[in-house]
Amino acid sequence: MKIWFGHGSEHSMNLVMIGHFRDAGSAAAAKQVLEQLTEQVRIDSDAGLIEIGQYTDRFTDPALDLLQKIHVHILGPDEMEQFGYDFNLKLDDTKVVLTTEESEVSAFLKVLVGKGARVEVYSAHHYPNTGYGR
Repeated sequence: MKIWFGHGSEHSMNLVMIGHFRDAGSAAAAKQVLEQLTEQVRIDSDAGLIEIGQYTDRFTDPALDLLQKIHVHILGPDEMEQFGYDFNLKLDDTKVVLTTEESEVSAFLKVLVGKGARVEVYSAHHYPNTGYGR
């Protein structure tokens, strides 16, 4: 029996991203936008309109409609797949907390900043006692 002990850089970030908002309502609204984008990517992926891990240079029509509706105009089509990665979102009063093992998080950063957050990003490997790491 062979046991594989491998470490890849693509899933080892233990990244924490915290969007600090002026009020709880703004934080909740930003979290909702992130959830809507995540759901749209899931729908598009299930329908075969996109494939996570494959570069795309175009938005799907449903994704473009959603982006217009939620007033998010800063994302590129290739960033949408980030909402298909494994991550956790948590609302903590005036904070939206994202935790993930991924390093590609530009879409989340852009949405949080665009919705009014001051954003803090760090590796919980290096700062394990913050209460937010995985």
